[in-house]
Amino acid sequence: MMSLRVPAPSSFNLQRFNSRALERRWKLGRDCLISFSPSFVENRIGFRVRSTKSEMAPFTAAEEETLPEGLQPELMPKHVAVIMDGNGRWAKNQGLQPWDGHRAGVEALREIVELCGKWGIQVLTVFAFSTDNWIRPKIEVDFLLSLFERTLKSELETLAKNNVRISIIGDSSKLPKSLLQVINEVEEVTKNNTRLQLIVAVGYSGKYDVLQACRGIAQRVKDGEIEVEEIDEGLIEQELETNVTEFPYPDLLIRTSGELRVSNFLLWQLAYTELFFAQELWPDFGRNGFVEALMSFQQRQRRFGGRKS
Repeated sequence: MMSLRVPAPSSFNLQRFNSRALERRWKLGRDCLISFSPSFVENRIGFRVRSTKSEMAPFTAAEEETLPEGLQPELMPKHVAVIMDGNGRWAKNQGLQPWDGHRAGVEALREIVELCGKWGIQVLTVFAFSTDNWIRPKIEVDFLLSLFERTLKSELETLAKNNVRISIIGDSSKLPKSLLQVINEVEEVTKNNTRLQLIVAVGYSGKYDVLQACRGIAQRVKDGEIEVEEIDEGLIEQELETNVTEFPYPDLLIRTSGELRVSNFLLWQLAYTELFFAQELWPDFGRNGFVEALMSFQQRQRRFGGRKS
């Protein structure tokens, strides 16, 4: 079952737009220098811009129990997956560059991670970089990977403090060595955290996942570990990259930007996932959009091929 939501029109605040646009343009220039000029040191610049987003506060017991009106805790999904689509279009609409949209997308993700931790969602899987994204311009790909690396570094302490476990899935063979080192570090530091598991799909696609699982099983057959007759769904699931979590099947998939497709994401795992499509571009999808997606999910009947009596 899927849902499509169209947002109500909103007024345009020119003053707010101008201040945010100036901030984003300054940060864009700074990020480009950091990404492509290792000798650049931010502290040498005699001014700073304060982020519009505050650091995540540690989750408290009271916050965990607080849900928006209408949401029922017993009906909350255990695993939510998100296709964070529309960063480039958002930037174009604002008169900015594509990578500036990606920075805004990071801010949007920070808010959703915080809400998942407070509202008792146990797993959040986000589609950060597809295997198909390698065909994008090299400057954009380099910026995306650099932004991902710096975000992992800057957010590690906060996520660890908030008891968030970070797992990265996908084909790592093309990733820079520096990024691989950071991935190994954040996974090791957060491996025992239990509040929320944040799974970030980088260099990932559903087809790749199934293919690598098949290759792994074929190798085990070749090595004599298993017989062909022993291959079943359970064995395949063990080989899929989502085996990093106790709940590998998303209960709810959210896609932003109005596109009505799953775009090669978690193809095996989405067999019985509820789908929610929002018209908002990802940087504009926030708390209200997330609440509406969860409300839609809680109103559905999940039969998994059966029939309710």
